[in-house]
Amino acid sequence: MTTPLILVLGSDPPPRLGRLTGRASVRYADARTLAGQLPDADVLLVWDFTSDAVREAWPGPGRRPGWVHTASAGVDRLLCPELAASPTVVTNARGVFELPIAEYVAGLVLAFAKDLPRTLEYQRQHRWHHRETRGLSGTRAVVVGAGPIGREIMRLLHGLGVQVALVGRTPRRTIHGAEDLDRLAASADWVISAAPLTDATRGMFDARFFGLLQPSAHFVNVGRGPLTVEEDLAEALRRHWIAGAALDVFQEEPLSPTDPLWDVPGLLISPHMSGDTAGWRDQLGEQFVSMYERWAAGEPLPNTVDKHRGYVPSPDIPHQ
Repeated sequence: MTTPLILVLGSDPPPRLGRLTGRASVRYADARTLAGQLPDADVLLVWDFTSDAVREAWPGPGRRPGWVHTASAGVDRLLCPELAASPTVVTNARGVFELPIAEYVAGLVLAFAKDLPRTLEYQRQHRWHHRETRGLSGTRAVVVGAGPIGREIMRLLHGLGVQVALVGRTPRRTIHGAEDLDRLAASADWVISAAPLTDATRGMFDARFFGLLQPSAHFVNVGRGPLTVEEDLAEALRRHWIAGAALDVFQEEPLSPTDPLWDVPGLLISPHMSGDTAGWRDQLGEQFVSMYERWAAGEPLPNTVDKHRGYVPSPDIPHQ
């Protein structure tokens, strides 16, 4: 029996796959060498999930891996029409990032409510400026994205006394559909974006949307960068349409040092780190090894992406 070949895109640092020694061959590729090595691979591990190399290399000639796993929640950087139409199974890292991202969002909400950004600025200025801050209990949040990340955000915000409405693509039970978003957002104190990037969600947070919000509202995006029209958000903050915002994801990453977003008043910028707590790479490696063992045994894989929807459907979504 031929030993399966795992092709790993990216190696800085490499994943820990020692448990697979003797059970699989491991080879590494980068954006330059991926296309030439794809025909030899049985499994592709997209370790560098910031790369567009899979989307660019997949349409080429030759055999393709039967399984692609990305060490990320989002799959928009690798999906292309040819991959979507192929029989290849695509899986993601669902289960690793939910709690860290939810904790990060809760921290941002607390920071805004307690005016911590200005407190730090006043400290740098050696300025004593007493003021009142905001209580969280009873405020309203809308979380856009009803997958595991959105649900974990809802759970933690509930623990802080925030009333949370969860908005997904498909309405069901306690989850609102996309048609309810404008109505809910118009009365929200916090709007949290945790949605996947699809054709339907790209650019959904634009000038029209920000114009719906209360002047006291805050916007947070921990989903995907292209969900937000960044120029429209910057203008909404400059015009005081909303009170503040935080972006952890951007249309182009890393954000250029000369990007005007750095200087937008009321905008808190972080470098796509909301899900990255100590040990996260080890968790991703362990998850892949466990999934590989299931794949090698012929068992169904968890976290299987609907390649046409662009995400892993929740089990409570009706089949369409």
